Amino acid sequence: MLTRRHLLCCGAAAGLFTALASPARASLLNPCRSGIPDTLRPLIERTFDGIDPAQLWDVHTHLLGTGDSGSGCTVNAQLSQWWHPVEVLRKRFILNAACVSADATSVDRAYVERLQALAEDFPAGARWMLFAFDHACDTGGRPVAAHTTFHVPNAYAAGVAAARPQRFAWVASIHPHRPDALARLDEALAQGAVALKWLPSAMNIDLRASRLRPFYDRLAAARLPVIVHCGEERAVPGAGRDELGNPLHVRAALAQGVRIVIAHCASLGNALDLDQERPRQASAFSLFTRLMDEDWGGRLMGDISVTLQTNRKPDVARTLLTREDWHPRLLHGSDYPLPSIPAAVRLPTLVSAGLLDAADAPPLHVLREHNPLLFDLALKRLARWRGARLSPSVFATRPHFERQAVS
Repeated sequence: MLTRRHLLCCGAAAGLFTALASPARASLLNPCRSGIPDTLRPLIERTFDGIDPAQLWDVHTHLLGTGDSGSGCTVNAQLSQWWHPVEVLRKRFILNAACVSADATSVDRAYVERLQALAEDFPAGARWMLFAFDHACDTGGRPVAAHTTFHVPNAYAAGVAAARPQRFAWVASIHPHRPDALARLDEALAQGAVALKWLPSAMNIDLRASRLRPFYDRLAAARLPVIVHCGEERAVPGAGRDELGNPLHVRAALAQGVRIVIAHCASLGNALDLDQERPRQASAFSLFTRLMDEDWGGRLMGDISVTLQTNRKPDVARTLLTREDWHPRLLHGSDYPLPSIPAAVRLPTLVSAGLLDAADAPPLHVLREHNPLLFDLALKRLARWRGARLSPSVFATRPHFERQAVS
């Protein structure tokens, strides 16, 4: 039986396949240019004005691979099967976004090489937090390949970061149902992980489950932040447990002293408002807003990646721009490689919404073709609403993730 998500995706796939077949719609794809034209230097200077590159850590950066270099990375087989057109399209767009060509000798290496090249256009000190991504697991902690869209081992993420520590840090991913979850967490801490990544709906993690308490205790003791995707998830369906992406579920971890970063500020989709006597659907972002206004001792944060994408309502960005009291707890992240997909952010739409000056759209368009990471940062620095803009503190993310060794 087709779910609502699959029906929507199939409709989108039909339109996008048609568009991709037309040269006139080539703008759907990333042109993968390199170097920064001199004409963009004024834009770059504006982008870094008032922020310290040494404090700029992109808190949401994906690694991907097929394992062709011995990395241990995997991609779900459906992403290569023509009878799953939605998944084939998903893979094609992501690899194009990462500038991995169809004839690349190694997908693993091509992905990392492009990311490294983009990073070198930034001033010294800027870094990217590279995500590992664990399997979806059943209640017994056994990996479920059919529900795992992609897998990036901790060892691979740690190795890529260690090879270029001046540019990269790494984020572990450990499914808490695994029998050896605590041992894996201790190993990640020993290897310098700066955070942990969970996507509950895709990985099959109920953040409220009592069985997670020992794991939460260890996270709290280590002060290791957990980056948790909340709200609707479209890029990585995995286990398809959308109800587990409810932002209110993070209260269980917060109550045990865990530091939480809600990815994308839960800016997409709906979830049950569990605070009501008769729970009903509410926007996930409204639930995030409620959490941010609760007193969690500074342990709750939100990453602002993709909050300016076309599939987000303009009021999300308007709220983030104007809630200056939140800015010390809002964190810059790109969700790379998604900023490389031209259709993800439509600049004219942002101009029409009053979130971007019309004069800034043309240079931003050119910058995206050359360096989507710089584009993403520049867009966030230029976005404004009625004079309000994101404070420099949003781009000083390093202090949230540096930690002392914990025994």
